[in-house]
Amino acid sequence: MRVIFMGTPDFAVPVLEAIIQAGHTVIGVYTQPDKPKGRGKSMQYTPVKEKALEHQIPVYQPARVREPEVIEEIRNLKPDIIIVVAFGQILPEELLAIPPYGCVNVHASLLPKYRGAAPIQRVIMDGEKESGVTTMYMAKGLDTGDMIEQLVVPIDAKETGGSYHDKLAEAGAGLCISTMEKIEAGTAPRIPQDDSKSCYAHMLQKSMGELDFEQPAEVLERLVRGLNPWPSAYTQLQGKNLKIYEADIVEIPENQQREPGVITAVDKKSFTIQCNPGGLRVTQLQLEGKKRMNTDAFLLGFAVEEGMRCGKQTQE
Repeated sequence: MRVIFMGTPDFAVPVLEAIIQAGHTVIGVYTQPDKPKGRGKSMQYTPVKEKALEHQIPVYQPARVREPEVIEEIRNLKPDIIIVVAFGQILPEELLAIPPYGCVNVHASLLPKYRGAAPIQRVIMDGEKESGVTTMYMAKGLDTGDMIEQLVVPIDAKETGGSYHDKLAEAGAGLCISTMEKIEAGTAPRIPQDDSKSCYAHMLQKSMGELDFEQPAEVLERLVRGLNPWPSAYTQLQGKNLKIYEADIVEIPENQQREPGVITAVDKKSFTIQCNPGGLRVTQLQLEGKKRMNTDAFLLGFAVEEGMRCGKQTQE
């Protein structure tokens, strides 16, 4: 099939690669405009643009895909199908109507649950045991179109946002090829979504990573895993921001319990912060201005003591 691919971040790259390897003709790749990054503000290509250039595929980077000239450009390319994976722009109905086989989205959840921008991290934060990927025909609403196929991917006990992202990206690549085969053969189903079972995964914000130790340790441990590697869970220690990347849930004996946010135990490899209830045993972190490291290395150069308090109150 003649394919236009629309995508931007790392998650979309395995899908594009799979489409190319399956022998389809990718006639154009649409991705978000380059953005300045780093202190030098040099322009950085999107991961999808890099992959497209690697395969010498024409790249288009309109600021607004809904502009009339962009829609006309796409119409002139005469795609059989448009595949959309984490593109970052909403497609207008006029564009959705162009390809004869439709516009198909690969979404990183088992729809109708977790529609929206951040389903991968949210399922971990919410304590789900499984999620997966869905292919669907795109419609006017956000992630509301008829479903075609789904693939369930279990969530491991110590799964992070980063590790699950990579699993779903690979799963999405395989599912997309399967869906394209069914569409081309005329056997693809159209399964309406049950809106009553939907929930929304809002875009991640850095502020949601702040650890509130009045919460149960179980909730905070899931937050740590879900937001690893970005935007990361964090607190404050001795007036400095402290990102926490890995932590375990521990029970704190009754005679050692302190106020939430107080460090209850320190050993050579970790320290434990009182939650409500339970404790968070921190095993990997990053102090403001330092590199990410395991807690045992951190403790060699930073004195952490029982009774110290984590959180904004250390900045008084």
